[in-house]
Amino acid sequence: MKKLFAAAIFLIAATFMFIYSRDTKNAGEEANKEPQKTEVLQEINGTMKKGETFFEVFKKYKLDFAELFKIREAAADVHRLRKVQPGQQYKISVDADNRVNSLAYWIDDDGILEVSRKDEGFTAQKVSIEYEKRIEHIGGVIKDNLISSVGEGREKLLLALQLSDIFAWDVDFTSDLREHDTFKIVVEGLYLDGEFKKFGNILSAEFNNNDKAYKAYRFTNNGKTDYYEADGKSLRKAFLKAPLNFRRISSYYSGRRLHPILKIFRPHHGLDYAAPLWTPVSAIGDGKIVFAGYKAGYGKLVIIKHHNGYETYYGHLSKIAKNIRTGKNADQGQVIGNVGNSGLSTGPHLHFEIRIKNEAVNPLRVKLPRGESVPKKLMADFRRFRNQMDTQLASITPPVFAFAEKIRDNDRKDDL
Repeated sequence: MKKLFAAAIFLIAATFMFIYSRDTKNAGEEANKEPQKTEVLQEINGTMKKGETFFEVFKKYKLDFAELFKIREAAADVHRLRKVQPGQQYKISVDADNRVNSLAYWIDDDGILEVSRKDEGFTAQKVSIEYEKRIEHIGGVIKDNLISSVGEGREKLLLALQLSDIFAWDVDFTSDLREHDTFKIVVEGLYLDGEFKKFGNILSAEFNNNDKAYKAYRFTNNGKTDYYEADGKSLRKAFLKAPLNFRRISSYYSGRRLHPILKIFRPHHGLDYAAPLWTPVSAIGDGKIVFAGYKAGYGKLVIIKHHNGYETYYGHLSKIAKNIRTGKNADQGQVIGNVGNSGLSTGPHLHFEIRIKNEAVNPLRVKLPRGESVPKKLMADFRRFRNQMDTQLASITPPVFAFAEKIRDNDRKDDL
């Protein structure tokens, strides 16, 4: 009996040893095998042509239109695929069965629409383009106008517009510019794969106009980033200096003026801005629209009543914007209409007035309250940033276009 029991124990042990040896061998063989290669997807890269849509793209590469409809549906809340622009890039990855795995479309310089397959459907998101930031120095002398003085090309044009927006409360770039005025700019240069793409935020700027220096510093105050003067006062005021950018004022405020049509002398309590037909006209301040329609010699006219008791008039318009109606509110900088030739007018121009209690005042001499200044608790940080920027501005001798160091991760990004 004991011999039979010992034989059984031995047989069981031998069986376990065989199973263990086999499993260990199989595990070793599996470990020595090369990892299974992931299927390489085909990539379709292209640029949207004028008039082209994703329907033509899918047709060109023989992709499934049913998947295009699913992709459109998934992307609808992020960016509608019907809104594509010529020159914008796209990338589509497909599997061996020509099924779309993902689609990427470059919406603009700042974001990419990314659509990815998930189970039987698709998901979409907008991904920000990550640029490398470098600090650049630009300086120039005014010879004719701001745009041509900053330089040629789309990016220089946008930089000039950004500079004019910063000083729009103090300088009318249609009438205040003088030969030999100068400007200095410390600005972000945005690079992708080592190649310059566009300018980012202006960090600080100096504009010397008619022997008066204006300075601006970009700074974050209570979560809101804006531009401030050297003493921490906001550059923002209740009114912009002008309702048009880069346009010539044809006649200035005067007490008596020969009306070009009526041929009689009458007061001209405003400014006439000569500008091409359909040039956008902006409200110079927040307020309530008290009139939007046709009024005698003014032609198509918009009148805005502002919180400080002022009223502004915008006359001879060719068109009043659709959302501009009596009783509605208008925001500072909002387009309210377009330059025209309606009413008693000899040519396209904007007639602009400012009135206080129905009394006309000279728009070029109106002084208005500013926005919120940098609070005392943040003044030390502001002064530190201002001093840093002043050193860089002082190093610029116009005309100059110079590159400085890359913006480091530990720099104050709130202030940059």
